[in-house]
This record gives sequence, structure tokens and C-alpha cells, in this order.
Amino acid sequence: MKRQSVFFTELAYVFGILALALGTALMERADFGVSMVVAPAYLLFRRLSQLFPVFTFGMAEYTLQACLLVVLCLVLRRFRVSFLFSFVTAVVYGLTLDGCIALIALLPGGGMAARLAWYLVGMLVCAVGVSLLFHTYLAPEVYELFVKELSAKTGADIHRVKTVYDCCSCAVAVALSFAFFGLWHFEGVKLGTVLCALVNGSLIGVCTHLLEARFVFRDALPLRRWFA
Repeated sequence: MKRQSVFFTELAYVFGILALALGTALMERADFGVSMVVAPAYLLFRRLSQLFPVFTFGMAEYTLQACLLVVLCLVLRRFRVSFLFSFVTAVVYGLTLDGCIALIALLPGGGMAARLAWYLVGMLVCAVGVSLLFHTYLAPEVYELFVKELSAKTGADIHRVKTVYDCCSCAVAVALSFAFFGLWHFEGVKLGTVLCALVNGSLIGVCTHLLEARFVFRDALPLRRWFA
């Protein structure tokens, strides 16, 4: 039996956030459509950056997630201090995303083949990022927290809640695209968004299987109880 290497869960959090940010930046550069989860934030960024040039995609991410956290607290009718850690994760992700977008902007311009390569690599890197975050106890982004807490409150299957959330997120993004850029003008939600929705779950599953076959995940620090 092949011996597994140790992968610390805290590093899984760091590399997971970095991979998500890098993958999203590559998908944004390809301009085939971003994932349903980040599409509303991307539409806010595209519109507000026209009015305020300093407003970035990363800022849109943690601004929208702050609003989503307020909605979650209203739905649950309670607030936990641990919820704030998810907002911290959102800010860390937003700052990392802006850094990755600035880095990806240095890539030379490319035709259709290059854009397709960026999109496929970005989608794969995002899947690796999600897989890594599945193996850490540190707080997820508010998106995932919302699904988890709503599932716990309603008793519904978390995968079903996730599907409903993704569909609602996609509908909101389409509505924002029409409102901001005109009727039947799609921004952010494009063919690549549909492709991502169809294959992302399976791709994450494959990445998770490969990671678990190669590594055993363990905590390096005694902090898990703070995030329970």
C-alpha cells in the first residue's frame, strides 16, 4: 500500500483560497463566463467600476458576501461570532483575487485557443481549490456558510440546497446583466457558465478523490474548536 503524505489542513485553507482566486482570474480573463457563484459579484464589479474606477472584483466579492451574511442572520434570527470568520475569509479571498487578476493581466493577449485554454485551466484550478477547502476546518466563504446553515435550519439535503442556491445566484446574475447592460445582453453569464455548472461537481469529486489518495489531512494547530 502506498504511503500517504501529510497535508496540513491550515495549508489546505491557504492553497485553497489561492487556487480559487487564480482560477477565477483565469476564467474572467478568458471571458467565456464566470461561475454561477461569483457571477452576481462580477456583475456588480462591471457596473460599479464604470462609476468608481477604484472598485475591484475583489471588493465586489466581499461587499456582496457581507450583505449575504446579514441576510443569513435575518433568516436564522441569530448571530454567531464564528460567522465573522467567514467574512474574514471573504476579504482574504477578495484581496487575493485582485492580486491574481493583476498578475493574469500581464499574460500576452491571445486568440480563441488561448482563451479556451485559460478557461479550462481556470475551471480545473477552481475545482482543486474547492477540494482543498473541503479538507480544512477554517471558515469557508459566506457563500458556502449560507448553504450549510440554511440546510441545517430546514433539514433539507445540503446538495439540494446548494443546487437551489446556484440556480438563484444564476437568476440574480442574469437579472443584473439585463438591468445594468440592457435586455438580452449577457455579461458574466455565458456559455462557459453553463459548462461550469454541468461539470464542476464531477470535477471537484475527481480532484477530491485524487487528493485523498495521495494525502492524509491533519491539523497542525489546535484551533479547530474555535470554528466548530
